[in-house]
Amino acid sequence: MPRVLVVEDDPQLVRALRINLQVRTFEVEEATDGRTALRLAAAREPDVIVLDLGLPDMDGVDVIRSIRRAQSQVPILVLSARHTSEDKVRALDAGADDYVTKPFSMDELLARLRAATRRRRPQADSEGPVTVSTDEFTIDLAAKKVHRGGNSVRLTPTEWHLLEILVDNPGRLVTQRRLLQEVWGPTYAAHSNYLRVYMAQLRRKLERDPARPRYLITEPGMGYRFEP
Repeated sequence: MPRVLVVEDDPQLVRALRINLQVRTFEVEEATDGRTALRLAAAREPDVIVLDLGLPDMDGVDVIRSIRRAQSQVPILVLSARHTSEDKVRALDAGADDYVTKPFSMDELLARLRAATRRRRPQADSEGPVTVSTDEFTIDLAAKKVHRGGNSVRLTPTEWHLLEILVDNPGRLVTQRRLLQEVWGPTYAAHSNYLRVYMAQLRRKLERDPARPRYLITEPGMGYRFEP
């Protein structure tokens, strides 16, 4: 039974979440402030965290940073009334995996929670995964090669670097800023047009239907994710 830590100070919303989650066989822990959330995250090791950013004692982004500093890879789904791109990018850059704005659809939230718990993988060993396989292509991370339909796919070094970052974060949204900084350097943090060009090239080489990608997904205004 997946364990969800709900971090929210609105008692009516907490009650609604608890009822809906328990009906769908989630075990629910609750915290109404950031300090309690950090204590429960360390002691109870939840499978996923649903986190409001507007907590009474500390900002939710600081909660995310504290959890990630503790080397925890637990999926964090932000559920917040803050809806600007800047707020979303701050939370995602701090280490959140997904972001849902209030008011929200309970069905959508539950679908995202199920996806987060499905894709959570055990901590990798010291060498990490060697290959990543999908129905369309196989990525050999050690050899830095991609095969599709029995044929080798030629990627440029920049395309490979982008793909490697996304594949190393399966199901997690990787922000535009992070991709630009890691691939091109800190002076290119605002050049989102670079990403559009190279992601289009990757989709043409790897996706069955580049116009409707299955694996290399765009989150408008925020970044990209690899869905295995």
